[in-house]
Amino acid sequence: MPGTEMANDRHAELTRSGLNLIQQAISIFDAKLRLAVCNRPYQAMFGLPDELTRTGATFQDTIRYLVHRGEYGPQDDPEAAIRERVDQARTFQPHYMERKRADGRWISVEGAPLSQGGWIAVYTDITQIKRQEELLRARSEELSELVLNHAERLSAANRALAATNAALEEAKRILTESEARTRHVTAMVPAHIAHMDRDYRYTFSNNQISMVFPGARASVIGCRCEAVLGAETFGRIRPHLDRAIAGQPQVFEITHPPSGRRIRIALTPDQNGRGVYILSTDVTAEVQAREALTHAAKRAVAAQMTSGLAHDFGNLLTIILGLQGRLARAGLPPEQAEDVQATLAAARRGVRLLDGISALTGGREHQPQPVELRAMLDDLAAMTRPTLGAGVALDARIGDLPARVMLDPGALQDALLNLILNARDAMRGRGRISVTVRPAGRWLEIAVADTGPGFSDEALARATEPFFTTKGSQGTGLGLSMVYDQIKLSGGTLRLGNAKGGGAQVTIRLPLRAARPHLVLLAEDDDAIRAHIRAMLTAQGHLVIEAGSLAEARGLTDLAGLTMILSDLQLGDGSGAELRGRGLPVVLMTALPPGDPRRSGLDCPVLTKPFGDTELAVAMAETDD
Repeated sequence: MPGTEMANDRHAELTRSGLNLIQQAISIFDAKLRLAVCNRPYQAMFGLPDELTRTGATFQDTIRYLVHRGEYGPQDDPEAAIRERVDQARTFQPHYMERKRADGRWISVEGAPLSQGGWIAVYTDITQIKRQEELLRARSEELSELVLNHAERLSAANRALAATNAALEEAKRILTESEARTRHVTAMVPAHIAHMDRDYRYTFSNNQISMVFPGARASVIGCRCEAVLGAETFGRIRPHLDRAIAGQPQVFEITHPPSGRRIRIALTPDQNGRGVYILSTDVTAEVQAREALTHAAKRAVAAQMTSGLAHDFGNLLTIILGLQGRLARAGLPPEQAEDVQATLAAARRGVRLLDGISALTGGREHQPQPVELRAMLDDLAAMTRPTLGAGVALDARIGDLPARVMLDPGALQDALLNLILNARDAMRGRGRISVTVRPAGRWLEIAVADTGPGFSDEALARATEPFFTTKGSQGTGLGLSMVYDQIKLSGGTLRLGNAKGGGAQVTIRLPLRAARPHLVLLAEDDDAIRAHIRAMLTAQGHLVIEAGSLAEARGLTDLAGLTMILSDLQLGDGSGAELRGRGLPVVLMTALPPGDPRRSGLDCPVLTKPFGDTELAVAMAETDD
């Protein structure tokens, strides 16, 4: 990139030097009627101040200066004259004209539009030619010899003008190629590069904004930032924009509300004071990796601190529970019996705390399987309602989703149970908890909201940290940390926030993968294995057609309604891989180890025997993606 920038700078300098050698005055204005480039004769011809010859000077300001200087003669309404010329310029039409200036000199003006928008104009002083024409008209009979001489001079001038025009065309070509290269390079960058003026209006974009901010329109030139990104996102960015426009560079991160992506934005003030340059990049993966490393480090510290203590405390708690249980059965007086029960309750809470620490520091495995979400939510509601109390209402709503999706039901149910009980505690026994499940593009979105006081600023920043709690001695600080870990393990995201109407809201997003039922052709030459796998398939809701050989399977592949083939790789009469290419998704099974060369080159899921329900469901779901 540095080499490309240096080359572009050299090309631009060469272009400016070449233009300055041309005797005609030249100016190029872009599609926004802002000066792109001019040469020194342009400034000298019209006596323009330096600020009107710098890149970015507006055509309107230039015309206003010339009108007030009398370039176009006396004007009854100067502002009307300015508007007329600006409106004519916006049409970008080819034109040629000759006019007499206020100082009596004549100039010709030739303009041509550019393919990228805007136009190039060439101004030539033709005063001498005009005087010659007048002289010829006045003394045509006496100056026949002079006419020939002047004709020769005019012919030479035309040749010089033709050479100048050729040089001008070459300069135009170089400028066009340079601009095209710059746009091509910026369009290849996986980020949004833009320029915004002081009114928050985009003046340049590399058309990558929708890649960084999903849902934003692709074409933003001339549009205000608020209209492109939405009021909420603009409200988060505006204070930084104002500081950058005032001359202070800014680098900051925001969460894009519609998509939940984490966006890093760098703002560089425009050195000419015309706004700010913007570089926006999606750093969601980086932030998630950073958070995962932070949590992993904290879990490692927690594991080191507790691994030795947990064993000893577990033994102590076992002894305490045993002794207190013996006392509880001893028929003690009511007061002592109550103390024994309190001691038992405290010891059991200690056991639960150790279980939580073990779950936090120990390894986990993601075990997805086909899940009926509506049934799972009904079970969750039935399980939690008795613990909520009479003053807490629980609503569960589910959107238009596939009948069954691939999820780890145990992990998800544990996570939702944690969130519901946290919401109950926050509302102090009175309020409403809602669980909303809906599709969000390629994600399954689950929102748990309550009508409590909401998250504090500290809780929003630290709630997923192990051992952080706002419940004092009543909390372990493990609940949300365990939820975070479970969701990350499932390939999802967790976002904490406060609802607009009040109360906390936790939003979970998990990959949405449908687990639709299939009519499966099962090809397996071992009767016992075939019966076992048939039972696994039917338990998952699939219908099964069986084949005991490759030849039998070939004859069944054209059955109406068949949607999948599950075959052993090594059948008695050939390879099950031969069943590929028949228009149906194929999953293969084999007892060969993963590194065996006979498994290489297979473009379909391969299950290693023996396998369980989870592995089978995941492999079949891969063919639905």
